Formats: sequence, structure tokens, C-alpha cells
Amino acid sequence: MYDLYQAQIATLDPSRRFARFAARMLGSMDAGPAALALRQAAAVYESFGHATTTHDRPPFGIDSVQVGNRDYAVVEEQAATTPFANLLHFRKPDAPEQPRLLVVAPMSGHFATLLRGTVRTLLQDHDVYITDWKNAREVSLRDGVFGLDDFTTHVIDFLEIIGPGSHVLAVCQPAVSVLAAAAIMAAADNPAQPRSITLMAGPIDTRISPTKVNKLAQSKPIEWFEKKLINTVPWPLPGAGRRVYPGFVQLSAFMSMNLERHINAHMTQFRSLVGGDQAGAAAHRRFYDEYLAVMDLHAEFFLETVRTVFQEHALPLGQLTYRGEKVDPAAIRRTFVFTVEGELDDICSIGQTLAALDLCAKLRPSMKRHHLQTGVGHYGVFNGRRWNNEIYPLVREVIEVAN
Repeated sequence: MYDLYQAQIATLDPSRRFARFAARMLGSMDAGPAALALRQAAAVYESFGHATTTHDRPPFGIDSVQVGNRDYAVVEEQAATTPFANLLHFRKPDAPEQPRLLVVAPMSGHFATLLRGTVRTLLQDHDVYITDWKNAREVSLRDGVFGLDDFTTHVIDFLEIIGPGSHVLAVCQPAVSVLAAAAIMAAADNPAQPRSITLMAGPIDTRISPTKVNKLAQSKPIEWFEKKLINTVPWPLPGAGRRVYPGFVQLSAFMSMNLERHINAHMTQFRSLVGGDQAGAAAHRRFYDEYLAVMDLHAEFFLETVRTVFQEHALPLGQLTYRGEKVDPAAIRRTFVFTVEGELDDICSIGQTLAALDLCAKLRPSMKRHHLQTGVGHYGVFNGRRWNNEIYPLVREVIEVAN
């Protein structure tokens, strides 16, 4: 499958490049009575030219942020690196000291830049770091495999690099590893254990109100996922020979869940281009340029996540292990735990993230908090107007209290 996909991408790439060039040329013409026909042709070329996946991480592009009444420059730096991820630091050279916050991005087929809006908002009041996972198809076989334990190890290692007194915010899938990391660090009395963890729309207990995603994971044996979804990275990519769950397959699955919405969005884009709505067309292009930028997942990580989180429910059943040792969230006693869910979330439903609070059985009630955000789906929990105006102030408050 992967070889055929790469061949199709390579074959159509010259045509898509020409289509983008033609769209720009036609869009610059003013032909009087023929203007409508030219705009329609340009819209067709534009739609075809941009309707494809890419595998290069888009830039975060955050150059400055307002803190109080002043704008501060933002410098994106690499604080640490491994074969599988970079720890990025959005440093504000002249800003006052702020709470250090590690954002753990999901490894779910998209790059960490999908959280660009999340990071931009957090930068107002926090010294922000993020896990910038590398595309598995770019990772050499010489670097070994990457599984669920390795993901958790990265969270622990990065917290130790950032240092004691930091906070963590996990978006979606990493919620399991972040809760596990906090428990492991608490049990070891690690001085770098976080002061707070915010778990946003994460699959802590997928037995609760199962979604279509959860039901699919339950409906097939793990051997089916390995046989049907795992491919080998083709030559001459740097990760040639590595077994992966391809990003383009994950994207297809996500889009099929809301196919009508995506079709309508592209029809609206066509009308915007023909009607001269440049602002609307640009907003659509920005979203899909990001949405269609996909990364492959390591096969071991994907399969272990499906089996451990979605089939065996190891964490809520008290059976999750890390490097052979049992993970016990009850060991968490000094870390504030905040859970956030979206009312309309069709990927991680109501109650699945909240379950984390019950697992932290020895944590004082005053150090637990939950928020159910009305009117938002999965993406709206961490991006958009409701995130900025209603959810983020609560995250900031939790960090202030825990700090």
C-alpha cells in the first residue's frame, strides 16, 4: 500500500504544481465579461492543487506574543533532542519569569504544529515547551523501535530537563502516558514530578460511553490491526524498512468520520474563490494545509496503544505496567490533576478523561478539578474561541494555584 501511495504522490506532484501555478496566473487576470469563467477555472485549479497530503512539518510561526500590555519576541529553540522527538522551547528573552509548562502533543498522525493555537494562547502566561515528535518515516532503523513505554519515558526525561516545579498539559492520546509518568515519578519521589497535570480529552477509560473509534478498536483482534494497517516505509526514505501505521491511512479514517463536513468545506472553498472571498479562502487553506500534513506512527507504539488503552483498558483496571513495573496513579499526592472534556466530542466521549480523578485515589479533593465544556467537539477543547475564552482561563487558574 505504501509503495502505491508514494508512486501516486510522485506521479501527480507535477500536475498539482502546475495547477497551483495556473490558479495564480488566472487569478491575476482581469478579463471583463470573462472574469467569472476565469475565476471558476482558477478555483478548480486551486482546489486540485492543494487537495493532497504532505509529510513535512509546517512551521509554528509564532514570532511574538502579548504579555500584559507589551509584545515580547518569541524565539523557538531546541532544548533537547532524541532520535524520536525534539523538545522545543518557545523562549521569550525579555519576559518576566513565568510558570514552566510542558505541552505533550499527541502522536496520532498529525504534527505538533496542530497545537499552534494552543501554544500561542498558553504563551501569554507561561514559559512553554512542547514535544515535537518526529515523523516515523524519517527515523532510521538504526535508532531502534518506539513503543508506548518509550513515549512515557520521553515525558519523564523532558520533565527532568525542564526541571522541578514545572507543569504538564496533555492533549488527547498522551493523557494516558502523562498520568502514568506522574504516577511513576511520584512513586520514585522524583524531584521533577510536575506540580500540575492538565488532561484534555484523553482516553483514560474508554469503557465509558464508547465512541466509534473505541468500538472499532474493540471489534477486531490486534492481529487484524497489524495485518491491515501496518505498512513498511519504502526506499529511498530515511526510515526505509521501518514498520509504521501510515499517516495517510490515519487521515483517511479521521476524514471518513466526518466526510460530509469535509465535502461541504471544500464546496464552500470553491464558492469563496469564485466569489472573491479571499479571507474565507485563506482561512480554509490554512486549516487544510495543516490538516493534510501527516506523519507516520511507529508500528509498535500504535499497536501497543490499541491493545493496552483501547482493548485491555490496562490503566483503569490497574494493570498498566512501565518497564515491567506496575503503574499506580494512587501514588500521586502532590500533583494537581485537572481534567477537561468536550460536550460534543465524538473521539473521546464524556467521562473517559474524568476517570483519571477516581484513579488518583489518595490525592486530596482540593487538588482535583474537572471541567465539561459545552458546545465543543474534540478539536474545540484545545483550539478556537471556547478554548481561548472559557477553557484556557481555568487551565491558567489551576497552574497558578498549583504553582
